[in-house]
Amino acid sequence: MSMPFYVAPEQVMKDRADYARKGIARGRALTALLYTDGILICAENASDTLRKVSEIYDRIAFAGVGKYNEFDQLRIAGVRHADLKGYQYSREDVDARSLANAYAQILGQIFTHEMKPMEVEILVAEVGAEAGQDQVFHILYDGSVVDEDRYSVIGGDAEAIGTRLESAYQAGLDLAGALEAAVDALAGPDRTLAPAELEVAVLSRANGRRAFRRIDDDELATLLT
Repeated sequence: MSMPFYVAPEQVMKDRADYARKGIARGRALTALLYTDGILICAENASDTLRKVSEIYDRIAFAGVGKYNEFDQLRIAGVRHADLKGYQYSREDVDARSLANAYAQILGQIFTHEMKPMEVEILVAEVGAEAGQDQVFHILYDGSVVDEDRYSVIGGDAEAIGTRLESAYQAGLDLAGALEAAVDALAGPDRTLAPAELEVAVLSRANGRRAFRRIDDDELATLLT
């Protein structure tokens, strides 16, 4: 009688984590920063049709890196979750924390029980009514959740970009200053990113109930100069 093939659980988890990290590292990076009037999300993305950054609900945004079809499935699930909760209770009951927890459960379940983990990292951001109430949650491929307090970087080369952003970021930046810091960190010292190569959106307290707004190439060019 042949013995069944055995792999230690620790090795299985390590292999899945390595697989997910390699898939995520192949994607272009994305960063979210707190600025005086809300939250800026800036991604390196030359596509006009495939969006990394999207609106989830009134004051909540979603951003993802990795395999597009996988994080877009999560985006759709988040929209449905938020709409259902807002309909059953009230719009004020929909918040980024509960949405981040829901995403963490989905990703954790897939990472633990499925053969292939999702090759994604996502951000869920919510702008508060006042400065100091903004929230950014970073959810990893295995369901881990990190509550970011100033900025967050996800995707390929995240460590180097985070180091550059750490030296450039300071509290009290306006939109133009936050955008400059984000673009410089994403580009690095050896290249320049044009507006057409970027996808930028904000969650702004000045926008009213629908806080999410995309920044087009013309406005980007003005802000960057």
